[in-house]
Amino acid sequence: MAKERKVKKVQARHILVGSKELAEEIKVKLDAGEEFTKLAEEHSECPSKKRGGDLGWFGKGAMVRPFEVAAFTAQEGDLSLIHI
Repeated sequence: MAKERKVKKVQARHILVGSKELAEEIKVKLDAGEEFTKLAEEHSECPSKKRGGDLGWFGKGAMVRPFEVAAFTAQEGDLSLIHI
């Protein structure tokens, strides 16, 4: 696993779904070039879907730990599949 970057805030988007299977289906679509914003608006169970999944800027301690770790270890443009 990559080391967490030493930054105070990151900006991230997500698509929150209720099953690992749906998450994997969406990941395949993203890998095939489908638009993240559109998929978030269609599938996400989070109110952020109205903003295409955009969570804005946040610091450590603001999100559940598995998501926070992914957000702070990812490089710009990375996609992560997280099961919480």
